[in-house]
Amino acid sequence: MNAAASNSQNRLPAKANAAGVPSPSLESVTTIQADGSRLFLHPADVHGLFTTARRLSALGLMAVYILLPWIKIGGYPAVFLDLADRRFHLFGWTLAAQDLWLLFFLISGLGFTLFFVTALLGRIWCGWACPQTVFLEHAFRRVERWLEGSGLERRALDAAPWSARKIILRGLKHLIYLGFAAAIAHVFLSYFVSLPALWSMMRAAPGAHGGAFLFIAAATGVLYFNFAWFREQLCIVICPYGRLQSALIDDHSLVIGYSVRRGEPRGRLGTRGAGDCVDCSRCVQVCPTGIDIRQGLQIECIGCAACIDACDEVMHKIHRPAGLIRYASQASLAGRKTRWLRPRIFLYAVLLLAGSAAAAWAFSTLKPASFGVTRLTGAPYFVDPDFVRNEYLVRLVNKQSSPANFSVQIYSDADIEQIGLTEPVTVPALGEEVRPLVLRVSRAHYTGPFPVTIILSDAPRTFYLERTVNFLGPDAELLQEEDHEKGIQR
Repeated sequence: MNAAASNSQNRLPAKANAAGVPSPSLESVTTIQADGSRLFLHPADVHGLFTTARRLSALGLMAVYILLPWIKIGGYPAVFLDLADRRFHLFGWTLAAQDLWLLFFLISGLGFTLFFVTALLGRIWCGWACPQTVFLEHAFRRVERWLEGSGLERRALDAAPWSARKIILRGLKHLIYLGFAAAIAHVFLSYFVSLPALWSMMRAAPGAHGGAFLFIAAATGVLYFNFAWFREQLCIVICPYGRLQSALIDDHSLVIGYSVRRGEPRGRLGTRGAGDCVDCSRCVQVCPTGIDIRQGLQIECIGCAACIDACDEVMHKIHRPAGLIRYASQASLAGRKTRWLRPRIFLYAVLLLAGSAAAAWAFSTLKPASFGVTRLTGAPYFVDPDFVRNEYLVRLVNKQSSPANFSVQIYSDADIEQIGLTEPVTVPALGEEVRPLVLRVSRAHYTGPFPVTIILSDAPRTFYLERTVNFLGPDAELLQEEDHEKGIQR
């Protein structure tokens, strides 16, 4: 794998035959022609077990993407990243801005999961669940095949001079592409502004919500460019995962491979001494990145299994066993035993479990409220004839979807008096209240700065949160000297 990945970094331009079908090699990038121009791929359609399973999986994933903003859990969409109010709703959990540190566990958990799955199952993510593959192969290319026909017909249309038919087909195709891109962009925006707000924006003039309008225009343009033109280049040129996989998989990872022992030497049907491969190039014709899987595992392979279905279809027609191209480890294809349990699998599994345990603990510490205590701007403390006084602002945040009553209490070893927040405060659902809090100590009992614990609890006292602040003041001896000079006895 590493050798193939290394070779793919320094490839020469690919050649194509007279029909425009690429002739892949390990020394060439299939999508670049000899003159350096882009070779547009038109993969042939394929039918089979894996294609059907991938299509159903893709439809399910697209349905999840579209429906999540509609499905409500606890009164809010299942996934609603409310940036305006700094609230993040994830499947019933509500995170405030102060809880964003928990996203570290989500992101790192996704990373460890990707490492583990890739080491075990290769690029199954790319072929089955990546949004690029899901939308390109099961939405945009379906439209292209429906309008323009098979891969051979699409290449012929590319080469044909412009005519009324070609203009109509291409215009309709790109109009549908633009509609798909706009729909994907609008659904994405709904994750951040909610569906009712999105619908309100769509009915208003563009200038009424300029930022949202510019976002939709830019996102639609990027998506249209990607799915209508850039396509597989995103996987080959930009996506870092294709490079990362070279370090994650080994000879015992499950990948898509060609059985050299069974298929070679290639030969037409009936050729004496030939292997099972009849060199029909059907596997090349259906490949969405234009590689020849018979040349070994390559960095461009996204693990989509189209070549498996294509080869199995040919094998069925010529009455030979399926599985010439199949899911297998490189070791298995070479006749060795696959070792599923190996050091890197254990390492990734341990990291994943450790991260999951840490995430479970972190999420268990979530409280239905939060609060912050900040000192008022200006002087850090005030001294009057009878008291030393500190002034604060307390910000109460209710993370629940219903109003809640909160109480604030003060604990300290000093004889301290609380002014403000002495009665319970009602905070609306997912709202916040900012209230002043004044703490003061009589000059007679003041002995210098000391810590104060401020505790927030709900009315039923099902939880509590605490913050510690420092009560500041002048040096106690200087204060006593000042009183002595003024003849004040305390």
